[in-house]
Amino acid sequence: MILAEMTKLEEIQAAEARLLIHTYDRFPVLFVAGEDVHLIDEQGNRYLDLLSGIGVNALGYSSKVIQETIAQQSCTLINASNYYFNDKMAGLAERVTRITGMDRAYFGNSGCEAIECALKLARAHAGILREEGKQIGTKFLALEQSFHGRTFGAISATYKEKYRAPFEPVVPGFEFVNFNDIEDLRAKFSNEVCGILLEAIQGEGGVRPLTQEFFAEARKLADSTGALIIVDEIQAGMGRTGKWCAYQHFGIKPDITTLAKPLAGGIPMSATLCTNEVARAFHAGMHGTTFGGGPLACAVASAVIDFIENENLLDHVNEIGEYFQAQLRKLAERHSCIVEVRGKGLMIAADLDSAELGKHAVTEMLKHHVVINCTSDTTLRFLPPYIFERVHVDTTIAALDKVFTAYAEAQVSK
Repeated sequence: MILAEMTKLEEIQAAEARLLIHTYDRFPVLFVAGEDVHLIDEQGNRYLDLLSGIGVNALGYSSKVIQETIAQQSCTLINASNYYFNDKMAGLAERVTRITGMDRAYFGNSGCEAIECALKLARAHAGILREEGKQIGTKFLALEQSFHGRTFGAISATYKEKYRAPFEPVVPGFEFVNFNDIEDLRAKFSNEVCGILLEAIQGEGGVRPLTQEFFAEARKLADSTGALIIVDEIQAGMGRTGKWCAYQHFGIKPDITTLAKPLAGGIPMSATLCTNEVARAFHAGMHGTTFGGGPLACAVASAVIDFIENENLLDHVNEIGEYFQAQLRKLAERHSCIVEVRGKGLMIAADLDSAELGKHAVTEMLKHHVVINCTSDTTLRFLPPYIFERVHVDTTIAALDKVFTAYAEAQVSK
């Protein structure tokens, strides 16, 4: 008997099964390239991508501005120790402080690193306040359904038990507040709290926005004791919601914020930003990184920000986002399985009436060559590149219509 030759996908699946620590259940698709808003598999099939690397590839794939910046910077200096100056970091710091309204920046490599830095800043700042005679503790408040990452500090601030339980005991000093519940926030806040950790719009938690009233109350309570408001903008920031940061929709300024995912258009990069008041908590040697703030990543991140500004992409994100939500609501009129549509800009969710359908929809949409994601079991999450157009929305809606229609027919025939 002659065994059939393995496909490239099968070869890689076998190699990963043998060599990698099992952390992902992957879909059986091998992507080898990307162009604009499409991913391309090893057979040349094109997939419309509404996940963009979980919100990373804001400018899509094969962006010329990113390619040219990488090529140019790679010919001069890719990385250098933070013991010395490089000619790209200050320029990026000027850009990110300007667009966020913050005063100072620290650069790392991932969202988790940005959160860890933010938590350390808050604890160190509380220490300075205690030295100055204020009564303030070391506790953090975070929100129900929050997701802040997978390092020890970040998972300690992450709500779902499945992320924390395997690694307990996690970092002590974190308590969770019911989402948008002002009375619960008041009950759990005290001068023992040094920081309130929020997402202005929750990402993994289901694209759920804070209410204006809850956000304002958190700001008021923090101001009453010297505690800090930390806003995690890792998924919602860098223009995803039609403003540079989601908190800018509320007109409320945090003390610390974090950026990552789309910051450098696919190159690992993060930023922790804070006010001058908070920045005095750190001095040289208290925190650091080997790779963070390297000239290659800083050059690309600066190019991404410049491109978004020069091409007026924030206006485009708002326009396409409104159109996308309108089309989803029309789809909901035909399919009762869609119970709610919500979001800002190109951070959009369609809540479904069952977890079974959520999982099914992701798999079936992939068969239609459309990449989407389901989070919190029932929430279809759409995070397409900022260069998405109406024709791409229409393609997505048509595919969803087919998937929901087929599912409903199958349920009737059972």
